[in-house]
Amino acid sequence: MVTTEGVVLAGGYATRLRPTSLSVSKHLVPLANKPVIGWVLEQLAAAGVKRIHIVVGPHSREQIEEYVGDGSRFGVSAEYAVQERPLGIAHALSLLEGRVEGSFVVYLGDNLVHGGVARYARRFEEAGADAMVLLKEVEDPTRFGVAVFNGGGRLAGFVEKPKKPPSRYALVGLYFFTPAVFDYIKRLRPSWRGEYEITDALDLMIKDGRRVEYAVHEGWWIDVGKKDDVLEANALLLDEHARRDIRGVVENSKVEGRVVVEEGAVVRNSVVRGPAVIGRGAVVEDSFVGPYTSVGDGCVVRRSAVEHSVLMEGCVVEGVARLEESIIGRKARVAARDGRAVRLHISDYSVVEI
Repeated sequence: MVTTEGVVLAGGYATRLRPTSLSVSKHLVPLANKPVIGWVLEQLAAAGVKRIHIVVGPHSREQIEEYVGDGSRFGVSAEYAVQERPLGIAHALSLLEGRVEGSFVVYLGDNLVHGGVARYARRFEEAGADAMVLLKEVEDPTRFGVAVFNGGGRLAGFVEKPKKPPSRYALVGLYFFTPAVFDYIKRLRPSWRGEYEITDALDLMIKDGRRVEYAVHEGWWIDVGKKDDVLEANALLLDEHARRDIRGVVENSKVEGRVVVEEGAVVRNSVVRGPAVIGRGAVVEDSFVGPYTSVGDGCVVRRSAVEHSVLMEGCVVEGVARLEESIIGRKARVAARDGRAVRLHISDYSVVEI
């Protein structure tokens, strides 16, 4: 059965990404100047998914709906369901019973996988399985749901965050199902975490003799849950997608390597070294913008050096000798009088004067 429906899970409170997540959904945090969920939707559309159900929390619904809308600009049809409390992946899926008509892909909206999902969708369709999960070999499996294999190399089950992992293969935030999964979700009870675990539903499917297949992902995989994850994902996406594209104004400046200067942006008396992106209407003046930096729309960078950072829409950085490995929220302002180097993670409308 061709997989033309998708589910994007975009609820939760993202406590590990505070203070940013206090004012903006983590699914809307910009990576290479595009929100995380924007990358997710583009990957699903590229895989041939036409209809996408987005499960949001009551706190994030308005922001996500404002950005995604009806999905048409991503080439999909978007519908919404509200998960009032974060009770787990299986609970979120239960909200869609009767709305999903055929086989479907589930993508956690704060995850990204290198190369997209199209090849895995084809593999699921060719296998004719009831479910398929994506796995990734990791150094520390104790942080994840981990696959258990039998002697023949087939899936035998899953263990959530085990102290003694049965394998090094962690569950990536990408799943494929037929509607049969809803029957198993109905049989679940809350786990010790108080959530309805999708791994428990998969275990029941395996015990019932249902075909649960797996694929091993060889490229990068990022769960954008913490500050360092955001910076790493931003760097990976810039590295993969940045191209030299100068559409703004560059005056008395050096633009080196793969740099995007969007329309309306001005780079004056500065050096910008890629991969990097300068957003629409941004101003970079008497400054250095180094590799792996995203300068958001309408930002102002003056008399400063910025590297390996995410500057969100409309923020101002002025007089900072070196700003690195930082996330600066929307409309925030950072000003240093003595030109010192700083490293920050501040949220929207903050003011930092040093």
